[in-house]
Parts: sequence; C-alpha cells; structure tokens
Amino acid sequence: MPRAIWSGAISFGLVNIPIKLYSAVSRKTVRFNQIDAESGQRIRQQRVNPDGEEVPYEQIVKGYEIGPDRYVTITPDELEALEPQKTRTIDIEDFVQLDQIDPIFYDHPYYVVPDTGAGKPYRLLMDAMEDAGKVGIARMVLRSKENLVALRPRDGVITMETMLFADEVIAPDSLDEVPVNGSMKVEKRELEMAKQLIDSLSSDFEPEKYHDEYRERVLELIERKAQGETVVLEAPEEKPKEVPDLMAALEASIAAAKSPGGDGAAEKPKRARSGSRSRSRSKTAAKK
Repeated sequence: MPRAIWSGAISFGLVNIPIKLYSAVSRKTVRFNQIDAESGQRIRQQRVNPDGEEVPYEQIVKGYEIGPDRYVTITPDELEALEPQKTRTIDIEDFVQLDQIDPIFYDHPYYVVPDTGAGKPYRLLMDAMEDAGKVGIARMVLRSKENLVALRPRDGVITMETMLFADEVIAPDSLDEVPVNGSMKVEKRELEMAKQLIDSLSSDFEPEKYHDEYRERVLELIERKAQGETVVLEAPEEKPKEVPDLMAALEASIAAAKSPGGDGAAEKPKRARSGSRSRSRSKTAAKK
C-alpha cells in the first residue's frame, strides 16, 4: 500500500486545498551489493583520507572544488540557513496550455489526492483545469529543495510532475554532433518514403506492451543461478557500424510493413534482438 510522502495544501489565489502527495512510480531496478568474490562476504565501504586513516562521519563537511586540490568548505549549518523556507503549500503561479510544455522539462511524477474534507475544492480545481485545458505551474519545497512543478488532471486525479528549470536543460545547438539546420539536404522522395514508413508503423500508445527486457533477462539469470545451475553466457559479436543505403533501407522497411500481418517492419528489429539473444543464450551445464 503506497504511503503519502508529503502533506500540505495547493494554493491558488485565496483558495487553499489540503492534499497529500504520493509517488506515481515504483522503480523496478535490479539492485546489487558488492561482494568479495573469494569470501562471499559483503564489502564494507570506509571513508578514509589520503593517508589511509578512517575519518569519523561527524568530521566530514561538504567541499566545492574551485581549483586543483582547492576547496571551499560549507558546514551543514550554513547550508540549512540558505535552504528555502519549508512551507507546506504548492503555490500555483500560472496556468498554461499543456502543449506549451516540452516533455524534456518533466522530471518525476506524483499523484495529488485530497486530504480529509477537501474533496469538493479539489474536484473543483480538477474540473476547472480540465474544462479550460490548462496546467497549473507552481513552486513547492520538497526534501529541502525548491521545485518547479506542473499540476494537471488525469483519469480523475490531479497529477504533479517536478520540472527542470530552464538553465538545467542543455540546448541541442551546444552539441558538436548535431548538424546545423539546413546543412544537410533531404530529397523529397526520401521524405515521402520516411512518412510512409511512419504511417505504416503508427498505432495507439499501449504502455503495457513495452517491457524492460534486460531486467527480465537479469532476473531470469539470478533465478537460475539461485537454483544451482551453472550458467555460461556468450557475449554477442560486435559488428562494425555500416553507413546505410538510406533509400534501400526505406524501401525494405516499407515492403516489410506491407507483408502479411501488416507489421513486418515492426517485427523485424524484434527478430534481430531475439537473434542476438539466441547467440548469447546461456549454455547450462547439468547440476552436479
């Protein structure tokens, strides 16, 4: 059962709506511990200085590097004095159109639910945003950090996404590998064929059909080894990257998409991945 990680109120104008905040995701990362291969014991990490002497935790302060081996040290008390005021409100500053927000600004999703007795004003805000097609842009303090957040209605509940600030997003024109607009010409026939391929692969978004295949394979490996199997994995051969013949690749992809079933192009890369897995499929020795 999920637990609320924060409680407070949404504030817009003179209206305050008591709410609770829940994380909207549960990460499925496979976590490992560091183990001594010889003894099988878990590794214990120590904080040591350059002389190899262990440093007590209470003696450690934060340092910001300003040059080679030069640091400005900051104490916990100094940082605490600079922390944003720990208010318990999500202060809506603006309402904007959803399509004006580039998804690159989104960071982490949450569910916002009404606290006791706040059902009606909560529903009023949710319905008003939905009817207006607007998203609330607000500020809040979460875990001692000021956050920019977006509030929007979704499936009968208000969701909240923490957002990146503008100066945290890297502009694509700062990347060396990105071609300058207009420096590469695309032929009209290439564009039409690319659009045709996109049309042939278009469908409704169904998040349930996508799986973390790598995580599933890792968990399968862990389960087999836990059952006592000796597993030997063969790494797939790395082939040098080839510059594709663009027109030939487009034509082959469209032909595959038009094959019986209509999704040949979509299945083709899956078969390629499956093939690489078959090459790396484990060779399992019999239990001793």
